Amino acid sequence: MTDSTAIALLSGGLDSATAAALAIKAGFRVIGLSFDYGQRHRRELDAAVEIAQTLKLAEHHTIHVDLAMWGGSSLTDQDQTLPTGGVEAGVIPNTYVPGRNAVFIAIGLSLAEARGADRLVLGVNAVD
Repeated sequence: MTDSTAIALLSGGLDSATAAALAIKAGFRVIGLSFDYGQRHRRELDAAVEIAQTLKLAEHHTIHVDLAMWGGSSLTDQDQTLPTGGVEAGVIPNTYVPGRNAVFIAIGLSLAEARGADRLVLGVNAVD
């Protein structure tokens, strides 16, 4: 067991939920951080709240960062069509949000510094 705190970037998906659960299992006090980045749906954010409650995170915050301002992704741009054909090998889908994870990590590190956390955990898709 550790007395350390970890910040978990919590998207509402399986990868980030697993990362948060593993941090808890390792003995960390876990603070969840989710992002309302202008995505076209709320499913991920609703799921993140449920995951935070289920895992009994010490805190859970959702911060607004409007990556939809400049588009570049069908997840944030209403004028782009969402893909329905599944993942194509070697092709970055139009659901990729430019720089999203870099922005999220930077904000997560800010929260970590403010809360005295010594670890940031996240689960990401290889395409991102």
